[in-house]
Amino acid sequence: MADQAGKSDRVFKTAWFSKAARKAHIADDELCSAIRQVMLGQADDLGGGVFKKRLGKNLYRSIVLARGRQFWVYEYLFAKKDRANIGEDELDGFRQLAKVYTQLSAQQVDRLLREKDWFEICTPGRMP
Repeated sequence: MADQAGKSDRVFKTAWFSKAARKAHIADDELCSAIRQVMLGQADDLGGGVFKKRLGKNLYRSIVLARGRQFWVYEYLFAKKDRANIGEDELDGFRQLAKVYTQLSAQQVDRLLREKDWFEICTPGRMP
């Protein structure tokens, strides 16, 4: 889970995702376990740094954005019963956002955390 240079992956959730996960009763430990599975290829790779992962005993789908596999961001959550999938226009938007995330500096990530736009869930050394 850590790359060859010794940098570890970090896992975040957006403020929006945090609220949606809380309503769906999806805890951070489940999100951390799911990211491990994503890292092992056990998710749908939608291309462009966008992944779809099942959560909540297969009742929910999450959209996860990867920044060069250096960090992962839970971006969107939807109930399987409410919709089958995201639309092509939404997928394009997530791909564009993943590109934006590749440009973020460490200082910008710190700012997102300070301003509570993102919440850090775990790193491999702290994953349950």
